[in-house]
Amino acid sequence: MHPTVRRVWQGVYYDGRSAGRHPVTITVMESGLRIARADETFLWWSYEEIRQAAGDVAGEPLRLERGREPAEALVVDDPALAAAIAHFAPRARGKVRTPLRGWRLLRLTLLAAGGALLLGAALFLWGIPLLANALAARIPVAWEERLGAAVVEQVTAASDRCTEPAGVRAIERIVSTLSAATPSPYTYRVTVVEVRLVNAFAAPGGYIVLFRGLLDKTDTPEELAGVLAHEMQHVIQRHGTRNLIRGLSLRALIAMISGDSGALARVLETGGSLAGLRYSRADEAVADRDGMRMLQAARIDPQGVIDFFVKLQKEEGDLPKPLTYLSNHPSTADRLAALRRQAAEARYPPIRLVDDFPWKEIQKICGR
Repeated sequence: MHPTVRRVWQGVYYDGRSAGRHPVTITVMESGLRIARADETFLWWSYEEIRQAAGDVAGEPLRLERGREPAEALVVDDPALAAAIAHFAPRARGKVRTPLRGWRLLRLTLLAAGGALLLGAALFLWGIPLLANALAARIPVAWEERLGAAVVEQVTAASDRCTEPAGVRAIERIVSTLSAATPSPYTYRVTVVEVRLVNAFAAPGGYIVLFRGLLDKTDTPEELAGVLAHEMQHVIQRHGTRNLIRGLSLRALIAMISGDSGALARVLETGGSLAGLRYSRADEAVADRDGMRMLQAARIDPQGVIDFFVKLQKEEGDLPKPLTYLSNHPSTADRLAALRRQAAEARYPPIRLVDDFPWKEIQKICGR
């Protein structure tokens, strides 16, 4: 027997039914703890019954408990009792842990910190996107429409919206042709803005904004149809809704999960911004692919969108980057190659879009 390991220890016993403190003498046995009270009565705690509630950190008293809450408890100021139990009852080592000291505590602390960092990174990379995807699928279209309307109000002034009737009707006919061939729960609303940006974007709920600069670059209705089909697919796939959810506060996510429609609608309307409408390469690839399928379903000549992208690709070097439609649509060469492969699969005589409208008149839609 090791001379420095004690069998007998002094501690305090709590019966779990009252607040009384009962000094006790504890003897470590091979199969359990023998507890002697001041009235010369004894308790027996087998190691199978006990659990450690405190004392696995250096300097902390050892607290052992037994039974359901409120549990009986033993408190010993000297946590070395754990080492004595490990010495005299090797089978109890898993039940009672010795205090962590020095490098062992540091190592476990570092491991815990590293695990927390890995968990946070995994949540950011995979957990939040998966949650956003699941929640986006649960949002009613009516809420998306309110959100899209709020975004459009944020970024367009009523005085800059172009409303010349003939041009508006021509665009509406293109949208109607596309949506009839690919039904969805959305009603599409296209707003043309008198801004010389060569750009466009889709907001949730069926809202699409075209800047005058992009419209001026189109030479045929088929070219515009390609842009509209791409943006309509962002709506159908709920890319904007999903990205906006990723930026929501915890309060908004709780509102969504709990079904609090009023709170969620208020948060969405105040939180919607263009920052949430920046799409990933994967989103753009999906909008390209399914936008081309939408053109083909409507029997629209797919060469129009290819011609438009080629034209912008040639001209974008002469324009400041923020003014170009392709600046926020990466890997232009790869995208064109993929679109050409899809277009080559078309086997139909294309329809003519808005044949009774001289397309160059579209540039007069703003009436200025």
